[in-house]
Amino acid sequence: MNSEICKKMFSLVDDLGPELIIHISDKKNGLKAIVVVDNTAVGPTIGGTRMSLEVTTEEVARLARAMTLKNAMAWLPHGGGKSGIIADPTSPNKETIIRAFARKIRHICEYIPGPDMGTSETDMAYIKDEIDRAVGLPRELGGIPLDVIGSTGFGVAICTKVAAENINLNLTGARLIVEGFGAVGKHAASFLSEMGVILIAASDSKGTIYDPEGLDIKTLIKIKNTTGSVINYTKGEKLQTTDLFNIDADIFIPAARPDVITASNADILDVKLIVQGANIPITIDAEKILHERGVLVIPDFIANAGGVITASLEYQGGTEKEAFERIKDTITINTNEVLKMVNKQHIYPRNAAQSIAMNRVKQSMTYRE
Repeated sequence: MNSEICKKMFSLVDDLGPELIIHISDKKNGLKAIVVVDNTAVGPTIGGTRMSLEVTTEEVARLARAMTLKNAMAWLPHGGGKSGIIADPTSPNKETIIRAFARKIRHICEYIPGPDMGTSETDMAYIKDEIDRAVGLPRELGGIPLDVIGSTGFGVAICTKVAAENINLNLTGARLIVEGFGAVGKHAASFLSEMGVILIAASDSKGTIYDPEGLDIKTLIKIKNTTGSVINYTKGEKLQTTDLFNIDADIFIPAARPDVITASNADILDVKLIVQGANIPITIDAEKILHERGVLVIPDFIANAGGVITASLEYQGGTEKEAFERIKDTITINTNEVLKMVNKQHIYPRNAAQSIAMNRVKQSMTYRE
């Protein structure tokens, strides 16, 4: 490992963690993977298994820390962890790779994997079959399939409602943009439409579909599910994926990849509210720029905790109904608590949220020997 990589990895370490960084390789099965156990003060870590050709150690470590903060904010009996499999999620050998990964993490008992970008409930079923330890399982295996029921998107919608009330934004007729119309984005848009919000633009890796009069969400979801892309929607204007940032709206939900909003494009966005549906979709510098411009930005580990709340309840034997009730209560309380601190102390939303979450984790650490 060269010195620059070493420096970058050590820069990720602080008083909270990470406790463990593991690189996995299995040439026989074409497996390359990374596991980061960030902090186990509250309990064994829960965090998704991401599958992408671009995933890096730094990304997985940042995501693991986000899970530590997210789980602490949600009062879950779990620490934060994350894993990344460096492979094409459309590979015909996906099951082989997933099963090989599961066998390699058998003895990393501090980490409980769940579905994430590039993986699904089916993949978690393979992991469960190999090591008897996974969440986000299919219903047939007693799981609560969070991507199917849209629990993360539901939480994002609840967070958006609370945040909108804070800035006196009426959701009825409010214009919404969703970057990344996948498992989180499409459900968030659907739940928000029930509150009167109008989806005017949505994107995926193939492009953007835009209609200032509003997109039919049910039709768009059907087209996305059957054809793989929103650009096959027959009405509206087809644009490039990055054109999404040039459209004026009231609410913007980034729900795809990390760091899609950076200091280089933060000035372009003309919106009132950004609610982070994805994990780490906005850089710290960009969040500060947006805040200074008067745009309210709700951090990822506050807004998108619905999925891990569902996963934790599944692990404890809870029900789908209990999950939705817990998501609504928890995210409402947390969003209000963060915004109260922001308004009282005049600080960035992320600083407020991190202060609350890190205090909870540090308090948990005092109970350990």
